[in-house]
Amino acid sequence: MSEIKSQQSEEEQQPPAPISLLKSSTPAPNFTLRSTPDKSVSLNQFRGHPTILAFYPADFSPVCGDQMTLYNEILPEFQRFNAQLLGISVDGVWSHLAFSKDRNLHFPLLSDFEPKGEVAKKYGVYRSQDGMTERALFVIDGDGIIRWSYVSPIGVNPGAEGILRALESIAPSPNQKS
Repeated sequence: MSEIKSQQSEEEQQPPAPISLLKSSTPAPNFTLRSTPDKSVSLNQFRGHPTILAFYPADFSPVCGDQMTLYNEILPEFQRFNAQLLGISVDGVWSHLAFSKDRNLHFPLLSDFEPKGEVAKKYGVYRSQDGMTERALFVIDGDGIIRWSYVSPIGVNPGAEGILRALESIAPSPNQKS
């Protein structure tokens, strides 16, 4: 019996199965998700400009709240690159609206609610074992190509340094016309 118990606790401590995260140079799958009960947002709307997708596990969780608040505070840095930030989780639009109001967020939170996690699955960041998304980031260029992607441990705020480096790497040089 103790042998079975120790095997179970070892299994419980195992990290989740590897995900099939979409990598750099991959075309970003288009999607349309609700940002409010009566408004939808499509990735294609942002063609011609960099787009940041910030998948996060849940509204009102401590790490997610800190992560989204950080991105809200440095939104002007993202805007310096003419980039649009989109937060995505499997929470419903009403939860997003309350979370956005509570945190005074100034960027859209998109609901990947029904069918649950469909967009997260396309990007390879849905955690089927617990029904939420990974804490994952994607920087997509103006042509709709993923230029950087990253999955953070679920309980760790990934910060913004990687996003800013990716935006800098795809920004036109001063000699190029945009």
